[in-house]
Order: sequence, then structure tokens, then C-alpha cells
Amino acid sequence: MSATALSIPLWADLLAVTIGSLQGALFASQFRERRVDLLGVAIIGTATGLGGGILRDVLLGDVPRALQTNWYLLVALFASLLGMLLQRLFNRLAGFITVLDALTIGLFGAIGSTKALSMGLPEVPAIFVGVISAVGGSVLRDLLMNLTIAMMHVGSLYAVAAGAGTAVLVACVTFGAPTLTAAIAGTTTTFLIRLLAVRFGWTLPEQRALSRLPRWRRPR
Repeated sequence: MSATALSIPLWADLLAVTIGSLQGALFASQFRERRVDLLGVAIIGTATGLGGGILRDVLLGDVPRALQTNWYLLVALFASLLGMLLQRLFNRLAGFITVLDALTIGLFGAIGSTKALSMGLPEVPAIFVGVISAVGGSVLRDLLMNLTIAMMHVGSLYAVAAGAGTAVLVACVTFGAPTLTAAIAGTTTTFLIRLLAVRFGWTLPEQRALSRLPRWRRPR
């Protein structure tokens, strides 16, 4: 099995970074009681937009793409400041931003998985790299905000959607599908699961307290 790393135009990659940075800045701006200043919002937004791609490249032992050109950092910084200044406007576009976010998750996951496969990683690690690429930005955002990582809570299947999409992509490549076709199938899967989860409130089962288990099943 072999795969060619998915290559997308610079403008499309920067669009994904822009959306991620906007969301990071909007998220940080909601916590007014923490009095996050201009620099703080810029750092959180930039980390959200670039975090997944940087973590992906670090895992693969490659120089982060975001550090190979000036555009990534400049676009992420501008989008972060724009998100803070126009918070009220963007909050009215929450539905549209959610759609773009779902597309971004799928795209980052597809890029991460195909890059991992092209470097010779097995299928399961390739899926893992794709998921990290898709959700890494939100994890860094929560760490910087000193919050419990959102994807660890009952929510709208953020990481599950990314995992399902990257698994579909890897399966398609394994069975001989062209990389672009596999990427489209994987991105579409992530996109649909994420939107349906938001729309219908799908979640994974919540863990139960040990006290609710039958006495004979409690750990000793």
C-alpha cells in the first residue's frame, strides 16, 4: 500500500487556518472574567489555527509547514485580532462558522492521514496522526486557557468525527482508491458526522459513578 500526500493550494490551507484562528479568538473573548488582553487573544487564536498542523508535523519528524513561510503566522495573527474586534458580528454567523469548522476538521484530518501514509506509517498510526491534526488546535487552546480539554467532555463528537473520516480515508487508500478520492470520502464523512452531531446533539455515553455499579462489580 502506498499513498501520495494530499496537496492543497496555499489559499485553501490558509482559509482553514483563518477559520481556526477566528474560532480560537472568539472562544477566548467569551471569558471576560479572565480579562484576556490583546496579546493573549492573539496567542490563543494563533495556537488554535496552527496547533493541529504543527503537532502533525512534529509527530512525523518534519519541519512544521507553518514555519516554512511568513503567511501562516501573519494570517493566523490577523484572523485572531479580527475575531476579537468583531466578536458580536461573528457570533451572529455561528451556524456558518460551524459548517466551515466541520469542513476544516475534515480537511486537516485528510492532510494529516495522507501525509502519514506517504511517509510509510501503518494504518492505525496514520489515523491517529489525522485525528491529532484535526483536533490539536482546540486542545492547545484549552491548555492555554487553563480549561479542561473540551473533547474529553460529553459533547458533539468532535474527535469521533475526525476519527471516522480519517478511518474511511485510510480504508479507501488500503483498497487502492486514488488519494484524492479517498480524501474526499474521508472529509465528507467527517463533515457529515460533525454537522449531524451538532444538529441532533449526538454524544458518546457518559461515564457512570462507581457508586452506581452493583456491589460485586466495584473495584477493590
